[in-house]
Amino acid sequence: MEKNEFRAVIEHFYLKRLTPKEIKTKSDEVHGTSATAFATIYNRVNEFKRRRTSTNDQNRSGRPEEETSSEMIDKIHDMVLSDRRIKVREIGEARGISQGTVFSILHEKLGVKKISERRVPCLLLMENKRNRVINSDAGLVLFRRNPDEFLRRYITVDAKWMRYYTPETKEQSKQWVFKGDSAPKKAKTVKSGGKVMATIFWDAHGNIYVDYLAKGQTINGEYYA
Repeated sequence: MEKNEFRAVIEHFYLKRLTPKEIKTKSDEVHGTSATAFATIYNRVNEFKRRRTSTNDQNRSGRPEEETSSEMIDKIHDMVLSDRRIKVREIGEARGISQGTVFSILHEKLGVKKISERRVPCLLLMENKRNRVINSDAGLVLFRRNPDEFLRRYITVDAKWMRYYTPETKEQSKQWVFKGDSAPKKAKTVKSGGKVMATIFWDAHGNIYVDYLAKGQTINGEYYA
């Protein structure tokens, strides 16, 4: 989060009548080690008390629009819809209002929050989704016809990157010690940089076949054939 956005958050909580200590607690809960220092929060709250409510270091020229009017809320709503990654600072500069006001409108009036994108293995096209539905329906027909025979003959596959060496976790390395014994030690190890793609085929009884992708080869229809 940028410097001015931290200021906007402080202003938002100040307008909700939270004390500097309470603001610090909420900031720590959200931002952890990157949270604003208490001294900074304390000084900023004192600035707000002296009516220095702009979240920018320089004063803006011109008369700002009515900050919390329906028209202002609609404009900010349109800006978010047109650019989901727009920053609080950019909205404030465009509309000529403080970032604390922008923050309040976004969270309290519009009910929106900013979150990171969720990483997924791949983004499917409509055709890909349609094929998955068709194949799933066909599988269900076979399963309902003879569940036992279906499970006996069904084979599935998945691919996974496997490192040449993966050290055991701290939990895995735990061992029992008696009173007075010194804690066991081991040298620090890291995951190997080398890795290979393993394609595993299995059925209801276990693994059938594991294939390791050759260097320089790619996984495509020809590879699976």
